[in-house]
Order: sequence, then structure tokens, then C-alpha cells
Amino acid sequence: MENLDVTVLRTLLGWRNEGRRALLRTVVRTWGSSPRPVGSVMALCETGAVVGSVSGGCIEDDLIYRYSRAHGAVQGSTAPPGITHEIPTGPPERVKYGVSADEAHRFGLPCGGTLELVLEFNPDATSLDELVRTLTAGHLVERRTELATGRVELRAAATPAALADENGWLSNTFGPEYRMLLIGAGQLTEYLATMALFNGFAVTVCDPREEYRSAWAVPGVTLVTEMPDDVVREFRVDRRSCVIALTHDPKLDDLALLEALETEAFYVGAIGSRRNNEARHARMIEHFDQTEESLARLRGPIGIYIGSKTPAEIAVSVMAEVLAVKNGVPLPRDMEVANAKNTLSAAEASAPTCFVSP
Repeated sequence: MENLDVTVLRTLLGWRNEGRRALLRTVVRTWGSSPRPVGSVMALCETGAVVGSVSGGCIEDDLIYRYSRAHGAVQGSTAPPGITHEIPTGPPERVKYGVSADEAHRFGLPCGGTLELVLEFNPDATSLDELVRTLTAGHLVERRTELATGRVELRAAATPAALADENGWLSNTFGPEYRMLLIGAGQLTEYLATMALFNGFAVTVCDPREEYRSAWAVPGVTLVTEMPDDVVREFRVDRRSCVIALTHDPKLDDLALLEALETEAFYVGAIGSRRNNEARHARMIEHFDQTEESLARLRGPIGIYIGSKTPAEIAVSVMAEVLAVKNGVPLPRDMEVANAKNTLSAAEASAPTCFVSP
């Protein structure tokens, strides 16, 4: 499964290439609780097909009711004022849901939640095609929509940026899908790869051992056979990538992890007990000129503690930790490291200064 935004845009492109009317919906503001964050996108086809979401389904149902020709055919030609039962042409429009408590309840929004959406009608297929191709190639793209006309500009983006709705332009930055590189093709990897796929990661599994590769049975995963450290270099690891070693074999794991620590990967980790993790650090310090500081980003033992025993349960704990780091959620381990650094800095700051006479 690919990144949800890419899925929405790719599906919308398919509808427009077929000559169907469609709209692109973007969340531009939220007040209170909201099911989807600012910048989220959803697409609706004139047939009533929907990809993406903004709520538990009630807002999607309202958009289908307002703009689906198929719904209009069922309901007949009569419709309340403002309801067309088809997707119009023209510039983008704004719409709010959940302005009142009753409306929030009707549209399935949490207590006090309000959404403001921008609806783009019949986006240009040529611009969509360029956007999807650029994202598929692994690049960040800023998509700018002129709200008075619906005209779209695409710009290369160096870093992710928050949605901007100002000066008559709506600017939304879309990124390539998140990627996960797993070292080792064992049973734990099968569970973790499956979970990563349905969480929107593109997954690559590396294992030079034929006896493990021969039993691999997870569709949708790229399986490679080179040595892991070579694969990490060729993988072009970026800030949307994570690298996880699962073999318990230092010959396969260690060099790959060292390569990964030289990249912008948002998560680098290895399976194993606390004792194994300490031994890994000692090996890397003794044989590869590493320090505790240079290994600070190396996570291990990986996974959030849930008392896991089976490979499936361990995979759940690891996937949870990966998602927490990806989403910027503080974890106990990170807080401990930060507190230790803060304590050291405070101690250094309060220590008396020694002067040595020449």
C-alpha cells in the first residue's frame, strides 16, 4: 500500500483521464478536535466513488449527496437549493462543517470539532499526471492552487512544509511515500513488513541468505539479495526512510546499521535484548571507531514494551515505535536520553571553574 495522498492523487488522475468529473477536497483549517489534520486530501468522482477521508464517513456522505450524479439519478431531478447532484465547473469553493454543536454531531465530528475545506472541481489531468510522476520518483512537490481561478502551479520542494492558505493561493506540499528497509527475511520480518504495507510504507527486505529468502511469502515487498551494507548505500536513504536490522547476525547487521547512521533516516534500529544491544555498541566502538555519541541514534532494543512474546506481538511493538517516531510522539527512551543530557548540562554549568597558573 502506498502513501495515502499519492493513492488519492493517482486515483483522481485515473478518473480525469477517463473523462469523468471529479473534485479534490483539502482540509485547510480545523477548530477543536478533527478526524483528519490540515493538508489531508480526499477525492470524489461523479459516480459517487471516494478515495481518502475527512471524517467517520458523514462528511463524505454529504459531499456524495451534493456532487454525485449517481446519487441524483436515484433521488430524481428535485433537489434542495444549492444541491446540484453533479460536480460543477468553475473556481474552487470553501465549505465548513461542524459550525454548530448539532452540525458537528450530525457530521460525526468530535465535540466542538469544525472543518474548513477547499473543493477543487475537475482538476487538470496534465498537472495531476506531472504531480503523480514526480512523487513516484521520490521527490517532494509544492502544489499551489490559485483560488480565484483554479490554476495550478507545481514547484520542487526541499523540505516538507505546512499547508498555507494566504494571498489567494492554497499551497500544499506532497511528499513521496515512507520507505522501510528490513534486514533479514525471517518470520518476524513477514509480520512487520505486512504491518508496514498497510500503514503506507514501501517495504524492501534484504537477505543474502538463500534459505531465508526461499520461504518469503509477502506480496508487495521488494526482496533483494545483496549484502545489507551495500543495499543501504544503494537505497538512497532519506528522512522518510527507516532501517531495521532483524537477523541477530553481526556480520549482516552491524555494517548496515553503521551505513544507516550516516544518513537522514528517521529511524535506525536493531532487534535484540538489552545485553545484545550493549554488546553491539561495544563491538562498534572497539572495531569501527564509534562512540556512544555517534551511536546515540541507534535504537535497541526496539519496540514499545507491551509484554510481547510471539513474532506477531513483537512486530506490533516495533511498528508502534516506528510510527511514534515518524509522527513525533515522545517515547520513554527518548525522554530518558534527553533528561540525561539536560542533567549533564546542568551539572557542567554549575561546576566550579578551575584556573591553572602558567
